Amino acid sequence: MAVVGYRDRVVSPVPKAEGTDYRAAEVGPPFTGPVTAPGVVVQPEGSGVKIDGRVVRWANWEFHVGFDIRASTVISMASVHDGDAGTWRQVLYRGFVSEIFVPYMDPEEEWYFHVFMDAGDYGLGASAFPLQPGADCPANAVYMDGFYANADGQPVKAENAICVFERYAGDVAWRHTEAAFPGQLVTEVRPDVTLVVRTVVSAGNYDYTFDWEFKTAGSIKCVVSLSGILEMKATSYTHVDQIKEDAHGTLLAANTVGVYHDHFVTYHLDLDVDGTENSFVKNTVVPRRNTGDPATGGADTPRRSYWTVRREVAETEADGQVNINSGGPADLLFVNPSKKTSVGNEVGYRLIPAGATASSLLSDDDYPQRRASYSKKQVWVTPYDKSEKWASGLYAEQGTGDDNLAAWSRRNRRIKEEDIVLWYTLGVHHLPYQEDFPVMPTVSGAFELRPSNFFERNPLMRMKPPGNPNFPNCSCHI
Repeated sequence: MAVVGYRDRVVSPVPKAEGTDYRAAEVGPPFTGPVTAPGVVVQPEGSGVKIDGRVVRWANWEFHVGFDIRASTVISMASVHDGDAGTWRQVLYRGFVSEIFVPYMDPEEEWYFHVFMDAGDYGLGASAFPLQPGADCPANAVYMDGFYANADGQPVKAENAICVFERYAGDVAWRHTEAAFPGQLVTEVRPDVTLVVRTVVSAGNYDYTFDWEFKTAGSIKCVVSLSGILEMKATSYTHVDQIKEDAHGTLLAANTVGVYHDHFVTYHLDLDVDGTENSFVKNTVVPRRNTGDPATGGADTPRRSYWTVRREVAETEADGQVNINSGGPADLLFVNPSKKTSVGNEVGYRLIPAGATASSLLSDDDYPQRRASYSKKQVWVTPYDKSEKWASGLYAEQGTGDDNLAAWSRRNRRIKEEDIVLWYTLGVHHLPYQEDFPVMPTVSGAFELRPSNFFERNPLMRMKPPGNPNFPNCSCHI
C-alpha cells in the first residue's frame, strides 16, 4: 500500500467551468431554449395494462418482468395470443442486456486503460436509479421496483427502477386507401398503440435508456438511447487550427477534447419460437440473369434480370455468426421446423436491425478486444447453456477473453433444431460534436424481432376500427 512511482508527464490547462453545469438551477432562469406545449395522456376507459405481481398482461401479450444486479431488467416467458387460433404461443423465454463494452480510442499513457464493461464491471442493476415521473416516463406509466443483494448479502431496493406504459405516438399499425372504385373512396386505418417497459441505467458518465416495446402485430422492439456526459480530457488547444496531430477526439470547447469511443450493447435473447427446438436461417438475396430457360428459373419474356433468395439453415455455431455490414444475408430468421402454417411455411421470427450496426475496429491482439472478442460481429447464435449468460464472461473485470461468447462458440456446437440463443450487439462509433457538450442529446439504435410466417395472416385483421359509427361498441384506444 505504498506509492512506488510517480510521473507527471503532461500539464494541461484546467478547462473553464462556466457554461458546463447542466443543473436547471445553474442553467436558468431565464430559460431561452425551445418551448413546447404541454400534453396530456387521456385514457377514458382506464389503463389497458394488467400487472399481477411481476406478470404483465396487455392486449395480446403476456410476460414476466424481473430484475438483476448485473443485467437490470429481465423479460421472460413472453407469449403472444393468436386470435385466429385462440391460443397463447411462445416467443421469448428470457431476454436481457448481457454487456455494454465501451473502449476509448486514445492510446496515450493517461487514457489507454479507459475501457469499460458496464454490466460486468459495475452492474446495470446497481446503476439503475429512480425514474422521474413525467420526464423519464409519461403520466400513464406504472412503476415497478427492483431488488438485488449488495456485497454483504443484504437486500437492496431499487425503487421505481422500471416503468411500464402504453405509448400513443400517432403511428399507424396498418392502413390502405382504395380509390379504384367509381364514386367511392375506401380507407381502413388501425392505430398502432404499443406497450413499453423502460429502465434507465446511469453507468458513470453515460445514461442508457433501455426500452422493450411490445407491438400488437406480434413484434418485440428493443431500443437503446444514449445520453449523459462525454468522457473528456484537458488539452492546451483552444482552436482547431492549432491541432497538427491526432487529438484522438473532437475539440468541444477551449481546452476540452471529447475522446472518440465505441458503445457495444449486447443482448442475450433465449428465443422459444412456438417451442424450444428452433433453427437459424440465413436468407441471401441473389441477383439472376434471365436466360429465358424455365429449367434454370428463367422465363421467355423481355425481362433481363431479377433476384431470388438462397436459403441456408445454420448447422453449427460457426454458421451462426454474422457481420451484417459485410454484404451477407438480407434476412435472418429463427424458425421452428416442427411447426408449419396451413400452406406449409415454417413458423418463425426474423431479426431486423434498425440502425447502430457498427462493429469493433480494434486489433484482435489488443487487450480490450481480447476481452470483447465477440464485438467484431453483431449476430452470434449458440445452443442454450445455463452457465452462458454474460457475453464478457462470468468475471468480466479480470477477463482475458478465455471465457466469453467468442470463446464458447469455438466449440462449434450444433444449433440446428436445438434450444438456441440469439446474441445481438448494437454498435455505435461515437465521434463527439459540440452539440454533445456539456450533456449530449439522446441518440438511439434499435432492432426488432418480427413474426415471419408465425401467424396465418396479419394478426390485426380483426382489430376493431376506431371512431367508426358502424361499430359503436368499439373499445379501441385512440
